[in-house]
Amino acid sequence: MTAAVPAPGAPLRLRDRTFGPDHPVVMAVVNRTPDSFYAAARYADDAAADEAVARAADEGADMVDLGGVRAGRGPVVTVEEEIARVVPLVARVRARHPHLLVSVDTWRSEVARAAADEGADLVNDTWAGHDPGLVEVAAERGLGIVCSHTGGAEPRTDPFRVAYPAAGEDPLDGVVEDVVATVSAGAARAVALGIDPASVLVDPTHDFGKNTWHSLHLVRRTQALAALGHPVLMALSRKDFVGETLDLPPDERLEGTLAATSVAAWLGARVFRVHDVRSTRRTLDMVAAIRGDRAPAHAVRGLA
Repeated sequence: MTAAVPAPGAPLRLRDRTFGPDHPVVMAVVNRTPDSFYAAARYADDAAADEAVARAADEGADMVDLGGVRAGRGPVVTVEEEIARVVPLVARVRARHPHLLVSVDTWRSEVARAAADEGADLVNDTWAGHDPGLVEVAAERGLGIVCSHTGGAEPRTDPFRVAYPAAGEDPLDGVVEDVVATVSAGAARAVALGIDPASVLVDPTHDFGKNTWHSLHLVRRTQALAALGHPVLMALSRKDFVGETLDLPPDERLEGTLAATSVAAWLGARVFRVHDVRSTRRTLDMVAAIRGDRAPAHAVRGLA
């Protein structure tokens, strides 16, 4: 008996562009920070960040995600400093790479508003609505929004013995239920404020408020997120759950990342936040072709 191919995830729509099943979306990470967990992704000055954006565009990125604050613990970064790191970069990307979509990774409404003024398309709120004004800024300025899940964790904190009530046949389904409830509520608020449902992304937010078992289970249960009817964002790249699963440091986690990426793409995820653009672009295009969503680029074997 042939197993059915999972249903494709919801399309993504930002600015004047719509991405369906034939075009998985690659979101390139460009951290304008000196202390990102992955050393190769630290772009501490303007020139390095500009070069990283240009390289991502050349390698097949559809979008860049610009961040000015390390997600984990570290030195305090004020709102003013975050704006200074990120907003001029938004302006340069918009001017130099008009085809690229621009996402800003922030949990602060002040930063989102300043970025919107320079042409940002998406607010990537990785801290699950900690600032309730963030989604309001997105709605007012016509931006997309990412609705995430942290299990109630505060910004820039690490999980410690986090647990979710057992649910369903698998005890780990408790984290799935919590994620679905949280991102569904966030998405509903965004839509009620007037944001296009196809511009509201849902992100299970691996590692944030979760242990490695939780994050692995969320990959295998991607369909539960895809069933919500919003485009699913997966930020899997070189994360700790990959490292702990394979016992590898960040700079050796590419293969594990691509394996998780393939599974999530097969199960309906639409957008992938990545450090390794070219490898991910090729992986996602291959998965889309296997699913039957995308035609081969050059198919002549046995025909010519």
